[in-house]
Amino acid sequence: MRIMVIGASKGLGRALVEGLAEQHELIGVSRSRPADLAQPVQWIEADLSDPLGAVEAIERQAPARLDAILYNLGIWEERAFAEGYSFLEDSDARILEMVDVNIGATLLLLKRLLPCLLGGAKPQLILTGSTSGLPQSGRPEVTFGASKFALKGIADSLREGFRDQRLAVTCLQLGYLNTQDGLHTPREQAALNGEGQLIPLHDVVALVRTLLTLSDASYVRELVLPAIADQRF
Repeated sequence: MRIMVIGASKGLGRALVEGLAEQHELIGVSRSRPADLAQPVQWIEADLSDPLGAVEAIERQAPARLDAILYNLGIWEERAFAEGYSFLEDSDARILEMVDVNIGATLLLLKRLLPCLLGGAKPQLILTGSTSGLPQSGRPEVTFGASKFALKGIADSLREGFRDQRLAVTCLQLGYLNTQDGLHTPREQAALNGEGQLIPLHDVVALVRTLLTLSDASYVRELVLPAIADQRF
């Protein structure tokens, strides 16, 4: 399969590239290509904090046909997920930047890339959401939570708009991830390092592999993956 991973340079995106590269043809998208990436992956350098410029650059360099898009892009408040976070202390500039990147850039880029997917035998779009975007999530980060609520709305609307073209849209609602341990760390060790509060990247990669192997007769609409000791779920 030919798969584009958006937001691919570090964390979960990097793990998806490393975990899928042996079996699939990948195109990574991020501000810069990681210097230490061992896999032979095509790369498109684009900074989605400039949505219009980035989507034009990505559209120019994207292949004519894609089988799947893994959309793993999102930024959050400067003091998000820390004690003492206060919406009232968020700068206006940061709030607008988050809306531009998390919502605006997503809409513009998917508008450009969907024609590359549609018409294929099994077009798939996998969006990385967050448990912060679920009802009664227990999190106070207003703008980040709102942008992840929006992502779920984007997924729902795309399914309906392109149902006749059999577009499979999955929203992964992920809890807190252990982004310190990459796939080079054994999964069991990565799970221990989180002490039940963090999800190993290995688990998300395993789920994505499964989603990509489903037949064209079914799809997963939404998947909620919290850490085992996350008391919010």
